[in-house]
Amino acid sequence: MNNKDAFRDYLQMEKKYSPHTVNAYLTDLEYFEKFNTLHFDQEDIDQVNYNQIRSWIVALVDENMSNVTVNRKIASLKAFYKFLLKTKQIEASPLLKHKALKVSKMLQIPFSEKEVADALTQMQNPIGFEGIRNKLVVDLFYSTGMRRTELIHLELMNVNLSSCTIKVLGKRNKERILPVLPIIAEQFSLYMKERLCLESIVDNEFFFLTKKGLKLNDTFVYRLINSYFSAVSEKVKKSPHILRHSFATHLLNNGADLNSVKELLGHSSLASTQIYTHNSLSELKKVYKDAHPRNQK
Repeated sequence: MNNKDAFRDYLQMEKKYSPHTVNAYLTDLEYFEKFNTLHFDQEDIDQVNYNQIRSWIVALVDENMSNVTVNRKIASLKAFYKFLLKTKQIEASPLLKHKALKVSKMLQIPFSEKEVADALTQMQNPIGFEGIRNKLVVDLFYSTGMRRTELIHLELMNVNLSSCTIKVLGKRNKERILPVLPIIAEQFSLYMKERLCLESIVDNEFFFLTKKGLKLNDTFVYRLINSYFSAVSEKVKKSPHILRHSFATHLLNNGADLNSVKELLGHSSLASTQIYTHNSLSELKKVYKDAHPRNQK
């Protein structure tokens, strides 16, 4: 077994990364390997120096790749050399002193509560399989804060209508139980009735399907959310992630505990959840300004 194969097994078995993440890491390695062969006539990337990696970074930037994308590719390399260090294949990582490219922080602006309400209002009384499914997808994103991949891979056996809960598989294969509001559970029953009437079902283990009985995919779900929210919002980004962002922000704005939101989102640390608090802070400032006695004079 070569080092790349061993690295793949390490990511899958020990780190428990999703197949999508593993493929992204390996694709980045392959990309660098081709660059190294072409420019330095060296096929083995186990033994490279930082100057070679720096040349690759310059080439990526020259291809007009964003700093975010470049940093992600270098992170894949860094993980590979960290693995080689751990397995004593190398004595030092060539990326030991590397500093990531600067990235300007882009503010993720959530939908307002009114925008979400307007989107759901236009979906009232849905007709047929697709209409009922689409409304349930939007409602489930907003009422649970689940990730796009978690919704796509939600399995039929993990939907428990009697207890109003669903079990989702998050990052690094971590399972968590999410509560489902009774009003959403009613939509589950409507959807299941329509689902049973599909002419053929190919991916029966998955809860959400296309009208052809196939599991949903990333592009389909993105377009679904973008389509419904384009009619009610002028925000630049209208994606499942923004709906997840809205879920967290609206909970915090209405007094939810940060730790509870962390658990619902499936974050491993509070630091990840705190990025959703900037909008809550603005709400807090408004309450403070309106209520503090010193501001009443």
